[in-house]
Amino acid sequence: MWNPFLLIYQILQHAISRILSPTPPPPRAKLSRPRIAIIGAGLTGISSAAHCVGHGFDVTVFEAGGRDELGGIWSRVNKTSGLQIHSLMYRFHPRVQWKGGYPSRQQILDAIEDLYKAYLLEDKTQFHTRIDRVWKDKNGKWILNTEGYGKFDGIIAAIGTCGEPKMPHMPGQETFRGEIHHSSKLDGKDAKGKKVVIIGGGASAVEALEFVTAGQAEKTTILARSDKWIIPRNAIVDMLLAMNIFGQEIYLSWIPEFLLRRFFYRELADLAPSHQGIFTETPMVNSEVFQKIRDGSAEWLRGDIEHFTETGIAFNKRGKNVPKGGPGKSIHVEADMIIMATGYKRPKLDFLPSNCFDEPYDPPNWYLQTFPPPYPSISCINSTYVNAIGTVGSYHIGIYTRILLMFLVDPLTCPQEWLMKRWIDMTRFFKSRSPTPAFDFFTYTELLWWYFFCVAINPFRWKWALFVFFGIGVGMPLSIVHREDRVREFMERNEGSRRKAK
Repeated sequence: MWNPFLLIYQILQHAISRILSPTPPPPRAKLSRPRIAIIGAGLTGISSAAHCVGHGFDVTVFEAGGRDELGGIWSRVNKTSGLQIHSLMYRFHPRVQWKGGYPSRQQILDAIEDLYKAYLLEDKTQFHTRIDRVWKDKNGKWILNTEGYGKFDGIIAAIGTCGEPKMPHMPGQETFRGEIHHSSKLDGKDAKGKKVVIIGGGASAVEALEFVTAGQAEKTTILARSDKWIIPRNAIVDMLLAMNIFGQEIYLSWIPEFLLRRFFYRELADLAPSHQGIFTETPMVNSEVFQKIRDGSAEWLRGDIEHFTETGIAFNKRGKNVPKGGPGKSIHVEADMIIMATGYKRPKLDFLPSNCFDEPYDPPNWYLQTFPPPYPSISCINSTYVNAIGTVGSYHIGIYTRILLMFLVDPLTCPQEWLMKRWIDMTRFFKSRSPTPAFDFFTYTELLWWYFFCVAINPFRWKWALFVFFGIGVGMPLSIVHREDRVREFMERNEGSRRKAK
């Protein structure tokens, strides 16, 4: 069916791609600007590499896995998985053009593959190469593992937040006679007509629900240890929530929380958290779970797993506001299949120099949450965040990348360590009343404010504003930098002459 809004969206995407996409280099082009090492060939790594190459910076992409893991976590999730937030909030590069509001896993992988090929990254990627250590040589160049890969001016660590699946062992697990699978390992499994139990209530539970829905399970039971905010799969609602520029719970936060309980949860308001605000933890974006609960095909239970049995799980069902491990009613939940929606192990950034982790300026307490204060030539994009409302794969990948490029080519824009720390202190002060630490939760609008402040605070960055925010005009700022370099050299020569005359 013809959809005028979809048509407008596609026209807008086409215009953005034509205007803001950096021009891919011709084959075998010599890229002479500073060289960037990119660690990770997931969505963020490939997007940032495309930005670098498109602006004339040479890159080498290091990926611990093989070619089949291009796309990072999206290469490893189930075929039934897809994007929960609207694609408008997941345009991870200007070139990306979605055909619908909620693309599937394969459509996301196709978009990553298109970027990879368009910006000629195949010859710039080292697969099966795990980075264990990075250090600077005496000339200030970065070396990764060995000098055999060459030397680099900057590093983008794009290892993400999802590594290997977490698969905890629970009491009595070996006695269960049915199937047990992790939520990311469901391809080829059959849920039709089965009683499925999902352990966990976060993003991995959404992945499991997608599989269960596609597999036509008889009944689904979600076992969650605590209440978690669930927001509708609606672009307008999600963007409105992301517009809280304070990035924390404020006096007026009760308004969106009341509206969600009243119009989205409705008679299921008992499932909404009562002592945890929506601006404290990444919400679960899903509309289907409530539909399933209402039609009787799913059940959401709050409580603690006591142990597995031969036919299911012994569960301590707790009432609202009863803490984890508190008193409840022991029940037995029947299951033919148990899905462990227990998330992923977080990849480690311990290959970075040890002083990147000195307290109280250890991750995520970094400049713009991404740059370790001792090293503004390192940017850990999408690798340090904890919780947020917004997206981790949109406009900001390009901004973070271009801020790094600005720091590398224009010394007057590069922040000193003590100034980076003062910015961190300032952000902590502004969020001192937040129920979470300052960098453990942010909204997308707060992130944009960080960027604006970063450019506005330093007059030498003003000439880079269009480049940082839109990728426009790298040639003009660079020409000014070259003139500034000549002025600095002239002043240094004069200073040297005066010293000799004395």
